[in-house]
Amino acid sequence: MIATAIVEGYHDNEEGSSDATEGHDDEDEIYEGEYQGIPSAGDRKHKEGQVALGQPMSDATRDRKGLEEERQADEEELAQQYELIIQECGHGRFQWQLFLVLGLALMSDGVEVFVVGFVLPSAETDMCVPNSSSGWLGSVVYLGMMVGALFWGGMSDKVGRRQCLLICMSTNGFFAFLSSFVQGYGLFLLCRLFAGFGIGGAVPIVFSFFAEVLSREKRGEHLSWLCMFWMIGEIYASAMAWAIIPHYGWSFSMGSAYQFHSWRVFVVVCALPCVCAVVALTFMPESPRFYLEVGKHDEAWMILKQIHDTNMRARGQPEKVFTVNRIKIPKQLDELVEMETESVYPSGYRYYGLSVWFPDVIKHLQADDYASKVKIHNNERIEDFTFNFTLENQIHKNGLFINDRFIHMKLRSVTFIDSTFHNCYFDDVTSVGSFFRNCTFIEAFFFNTDIDESKLVDGTEVVNSTFTHNKTGCQMTFDDDYSAYWVYFINFLGTLAVLPGNIVSALLMDKIGRLSMLGGSMVLSGISCFFLWFGTSESMMIFMLCLYNGLSISAWNSLDVVTTESFPTVRRGTGFGFCNALCKLAAVLGNLIFGSLVGITKAIPILMASSVLVGGGLVALRLPDTRANVLM
Repeated sequence: MIATAIVEGYHDNEEGSSDATEGHDDEDEIYEGEYQGIPSAGDRKHKEGQVALGQPMSDATRDRKGLEEERQADEEELAQQYELIIQECGHGRFQWQLFLVLGLALMSDGVEVFVVGFVLPSAETDMCVPNSSSGWLGSVVYLGMMVGALFWGGMSDKVGRRQCLLICMSTNGFFAFLSSFVQGYGLFLLCRLFAGFGIGGAVPIVFSFFAEVLSREKRGEHLSWLCMFWMIGEIYASAMAWAIIPHYGWSFSMGSAYQFHSWRVFVVVCALPCVCAVVALTFMPESPRFYLEVGKHDEAWMILKQIHDTNMRARGQPEKVFTVNRIKIPKQLDELVEMETESVYPSGYRYYGLSVWFPDVIKHLQADDYASKVKIHNNERIEDFTFNFTLENQIHKNGLFINDRFIHMKLRSVTFIDSTFHNCYFDDVTSVGSFFRNCTFIEAFFFNTDIDESKLVDGTEVVNSTFTHNKTGCQMTFDDDYSAYWVYFINFLGTLAVLPGNIVSALLMDKIGRLSMLGGSMVLSGISCFFLWFGTSESMMIFMLCLYNGLSISAWNSLDVVTTESFPTVRRGTGFGFCNALCKLAAVLGNLIFGSLVGITKAIPILMASSVLVGGGLVALRLPDTRANVLM
């Protein structure tokens, strides 16, 4: 029972109620704003054979079905009452504070997704990862996020939203920071796996937490605004990658055993939003709706009063009293009573698969363009010449090099085929993507180079030659490599294209409905995806990437809102975690399926994605609308 605004719902039939008498009953005096605690069996007198408000008959007098029906009725009454309480608390400073704190956590999830793609080429090159092991980094991180979403989502329904979010974000921050210092690829994979496991809980907990302090008329719009932090995380990751990773000079080493290159600096910087989220979260309370669900009514009342008082002070009305003094107590059964929920909506998972595939397509187009510009030299003979400059994107066939000197130079994507090097001197030579195939070295001398058996392939012979002070590790020394800037700029454009869709979805979410926006956005993004078939140039693919991102984000935001509203409090984190785990599973499958097809054909990935998008959009239009629902 609630005094003033809410008490009227319980006493519609009483006569003589007025402002002067409101908050009083026949037995004792209740002052406005004073919490009366949890009612006990002896608090009220009632006639024999009747049931007092909030005091159902003993379990022994009812069968199991009756108890479950009573429990359901109590839950529905609590949901309606909680909605009225949140409306009395108002929407103000407290919600905006929580909005920023949870936004940092969601931003960290967006950063984590893009860190993988940005550091993948540099990390695998720096750690000398063979082609057979490349790509594991992306899959391992998404696998960790998938397991984390399931685990932390379920745990948040048991131990609380705030507590689980603190632990999972701390786990992510610790292992993300640690991964920037480990040297072996295996340890790096392990750290990123645990970092992904930690951040996996962010999305299901953040949306569940924030929805539980929003009133019905504010929920769709403000959950959509919260989604913008994921976009902000993408922009942050793209900007930091552009500013840090290409600067290979930002590095230091301790001998040949420890290397700290610029991409590791980028990993540290990307862990900062997570650290900020953890610090800010320590100042926020637990979800009062969760406390009510687990029977901690006193704690819930104190937090609701804090929300009310914080908002009223911000409005300049500190004298306004929080009028709630009783909160409905659902019937507690001896065993957990399962209640039916709405269906899980996994249709949003296609976003991750395509997001993984788009960069691969662009890189494939760039590689084709780069290969088309290769310079081929046949049957050349060079004697007593000094190479002290960079050779790039060249193929030398059947060449003869006699008494030549290769000093302080770089080889980038250079291949020597069936060539002979006689009495040549190699000093301080660095090579990336360069090989000697079926070549012969006679009386050659190698000093401080990275040329070893991994570069001397396909039957290359070394006769009476000397190798001394070879460089260890994989070299990343190309200061004039501007292709990295272009890749990060493309991702930045694709992320920025999400902004209009975010704004539109936030403004229209409560006006046109979640399902109309979900279905319409999926169908439109499916159509835009189909036109990728006609993309033959890099500029066309970039345009289609921006168009797809702008159209699909409304479906993504709608899905977050619908999923939040479709589960009761007792299983909201679990249900959302399951849906989010499907998203990460799609990312892993996207790495495997789309990645294997990108160099073969575009038709299969495009038709698969378009069909799923259009089909899912049409199905979404037939789902039950949750716009008018209160949170159970």
